[in-house]
Amino acid sequence: MQRALRTVVGAGLAVIALSAAACPKKAPAMKRAKGSAIPDSADQVAFGVRHVLTNKGVNNGELLADTAFSYEDGSRLEMRRVNLTFFTAQGLKDGVLTSRTGSYNTRLQRLEARGDVVVAREDGKRFTSQQLVFDQVRNQFYSDSAFVLNEPKRQLSGIGFESDPKLNNFRCLRACKGVAPVQVPTR
Repeated sequence: MQRALRTVVGAGLAVIALSAAACPKKAPAMKRAKGSAIPDSADQVAFGVRHVLTNKGVNNGELLADTAFSYEDGSRLEMRRVNLTFFTAQGLKDGVLTSRTGSYNTRLQRLEARGDVVVAREDGKRFTSQQLVFDQVRNQFYSDSAFVLNEPKRQLSGIGFESDPKLNNFRCLRACKGVAPVQVPTR
């Protein structure tokens, strides 16, 4: 009887082992990297970066970054702690853009700011978003991200926009809302 029981148990274990071997094994789940692998392949790494933005020899802005990784023979910079100061044609400070990270393409003269983007203008306007592109050639800001624009007498919000850097010719693309005080005439 014991011999028959051992044979049945042994046969059962053999069937389980063969079944497990016949089942396709799942590949181990790939873990995503927590940080970007970009710095590993940088051509150069620079700290305390300063880049002057010019248009036909006129200083339009000063781009500062805590850290910059240079790629593609210096034509693309990936930056951390971005600060861009805008100047008027007369050289007066006109506004400041800040963000956690950014990419600057020297060939296209285009800055993409990402993460807690704030544009503070000298005329009191304040723009906030998570992403903003400054195209120096077209002299234009644009984005497809949610934004809030606070002006001295009104507030605009929405998703996506196009504007000049002074935030005067502002065009909201979707989900546009505005709040402004209205004076009701009294008799």
